[in-house]
Amino acid sequence: MFYVMSYLSEFWHAFVEKLIEEIKVGDIGAEISHAIEPKILYRATIGGSNWLISDAVVATWGVMLFIFFLVWYMTRKMEKVPTSKRQQISESIVNILMKLCQSSGMTYDQAEKVVPYVGSIAIFISLTNLVTLLKIPAPSKNPAFPITLALINIVYVIYMSIRLAGIKGFWASLIYPKAALLPFKILDYLIKPVSLSLRLFGNVFGAYILMEFIYIIIPVIIPGIIGLWFDLADGILQGVIFTYLSVTYIGEVLEGAHMAHEAAHS
Repeated sequence: MFYVMSYLSEFWHAFVEKLIEEIKVGDIGAEISHAIEPKILYRATIGGSNWLISDAVVATWGVMLFIFFLVWYMTRKMEKVPTSKRQQISESIVNILMKLCQSSGMTYDQAEKVVPYVGSIAIFISLTNLVTLLKIPAPSKNPAFPITLALINIVYVIYMSIRLAGIKGFWASLIYPKAALLPFKILDYLIKPVSLSLRLFGNVFGAYILMEFIYIIIPVIIPGIIGLWFDLADGILQGVIFTYLSVTYIGEVLEGAHMAHEAAHS
């Protein structure tokens, strides 16, 4: 009996110490920094330069290869009158994107030029977020990933706006309805990539922190159910939001150029 009581006492003390260690809040800044920092999978020195391959790089390139084969599979043996399910699905996605662009003030011809990019970025962001279903950290958890995407996106928005509206039209959108608004319009183009990157990073990283917390305090089944939203629905939603905002930004320029043109000829 003595040995049983001694064993239970030792077990209880060990259990309590382990429990306190698990739920103890340490240096929050260090914990967040550790969560953001990508895991280095491979290091190499080539030509005196250090090359680091992280899990975010592997996931990103893996998704791009998957998209390449997905597009090849979905678009092979295209027919004028689609009979295969994959061609019907592909054309349905394109039609949805075309309608989105046209609802933002673009003509059919303009929408055709924008859809390839916005469709690609929507699929790319959605799939990089969905890799969490395979227990692979989402690249968006690393701030460099959403920041780079946002910068590429705002450059594309400016380029495509100039291409569709012309340099005069783009300039007219910056000074319409008053030239005094020019500094604020320029500031807007600096704020947009910040907003895009913070929105994508904040949602993905916030979901990651929440799921890690849930895995600690709730049984195994509950995190799996909640993860269906954060890993699946929210991952796709972030791609949709990023695409919608990109289309809206271009639509705003075209609308401003059109209204400035009408005001000048009225």
